[in-house]
Amino acid sequence: MSDALAPAVVPFASEAAAPGDPFVETPVAYDAVLLSSFGGPEGQDDVIPFLRNVTNGRGIPDERLEEVAVHYRHFGGVSPIGAQNRALKAALEAELARRGLDLPVYWGNRNWAPFLDDAVREAHADGHRTLLAIATSAYSSYSGDRQYREDYARVLAETGLGEGEDPVTIDKVRLFFDHPGFVEPFYEGVRDAFAGFLEDGTAAESIRVLFSTHSIPTADADRSGPRDREWPEGGAYAAQHRAVAAHIMRRLGEELPAARGAGWRLVYQSRSGPASQPWLEPDVNDVIAELPGEGAEAVAIVPLGFVSDHMEVLWDLDNEATASAAAAGIRSVRTRTPGVHPAFVAGLVDLVEERLHGTPAGERPHLTELGPWYDVSRPGDCENARLGFRPAAAGLAP
Repeated sequence: MSDALAPAVVPFASEAAAPGDPFVETPVAYDAVLLSSFGGPEGQDDVIPFLRNVTNGRGIPDERLEEVAVHYRHFGGVSPIGAQNRALKAALEAELARRGLDLPVYWGNRNWAPFLDDAVREAHADGHRTLLAIATSAYSSYSGDRQYREDYARVLAETGLGEGEDPVTIDKVRLFFDHPGFVEPFYEGVRDAFAGFLEDGTAAESIRVLFSTHSIPTADADRSGPRDREWPEGGAYAAQHRAVAAHIMRRLGEELPAARGAGWRLVYQSRSGPASQPWLEPDVNDVIAELPGEGAEAVAIVPLGFVSDHMEVLWDLDNEATASAAAAGIRSVRTRTPGVHPAFVAGLVDLVEERLHGTPAGERPHLTELGPWYDVSRPGDCENARLGFRPAAAGLAP
């Protein structure tokens, strides 16, 4: 299935992915997995250097960075994401071994040690050349997809490992927002929270479910997803979240008839940037403040946009959103993230096997009409409105 808009070659790709077809249905003999994540500080002295990396090129003074640093300093300067990624790496290695797949897992971050550059160099030194990347982000956005692919291209170009007669190639598994393994932990959390409210005597009609994800600039959201598909406001980023939330609520109504027609919304959190710049709304705290006026007595806060309980979950939901619910006089439960839930870990390895075996697109599991998502990113997908396009792996040129 060829794309008429595609150039002849996808940069830094395996031979099977290089032609640019949306789905790679040819088996590829990958020899290592590259687990990629955002990174986070591991102590008080790391906090400002880490935030400088995150905001690199924006000219933000340290005084302003300290306003964000308070979140990390509250937890001793340690972001939970490091421990969570170490646990995920170990779980992936165990599941790969259980299935008899001899694939080492290398872990590299965008903004803090271990860095992607070091992980790719280590894989190369160990003799691996055909890498399959898993990023700890499920949805279409610049920071969640394209920026990782830009990082892969940058590392391969700067190190020279992507050139010569024996180059390193990096493909990337498809975005997994609607893969059953990713969705299952969220569903279980919503079901358990809703059932718990009912058991405590809360009327079903007074229970709300808020699906929360990271807000991003509206200009970037509108550029998420391929340009040859029509997207509503918020682009593919918002559409993917809404589709997954709707699936969860439909399934909840099938298992708990009292939950049929229950009120739910997609909300946003963790906004940053100047007030003059439009970001996706509504904010989770603003919505919580309105719930008593709707007759709501309880709310399940679902961190739908997050793979694990990292800083935005612990601070913005467990701290701020929970405090907002208490101030509004309503009960709240924050549901789980996938973390190392067995279904999630198994689902990630399923995605690896898809590419090892060249599984046809029609046989790939997905829970919404938007999936399965593409193996090779399509033209124009997830452009950064401020930076424009830069070279990226695992996708077509704009």
